[in-house]
Amino acid sequence: MASKKNKSAMKRERQSLKRRMRNKSVKSAIKTAIKKTIQLIESKDIETAKSAFVKAESLLHKAAVKGILHPNNASRRTSRLAERLSKAIKAV
Repeated sequence: MASKKNKSAMKRERQSLKRRMRNKSVKSAIKTAIKKTIQLIESKDIETAKSAFVKAESLLHKAAVKGILHPNNASRRTSRLAERLSKAIKAV
């Protein structure tokens, strides 16, 4: 027999679903921005890669502020992307 949930548990479940969908959307946007930046770096399009990096960095830190990503995670990803970009700049 299924147990009955009280009102607060049902509301919490609805909120969790909404948050999960929102967080999923933000994480997906971050992954897309990072992939786009890496693609531009590999294709040696440095100027466009710089602007893509700024967008990716912004998305990462906004997610950290909102609590979607841990701040250290956002910083680590930004740092690794910046390192890749600077190596590409030096190579050109």
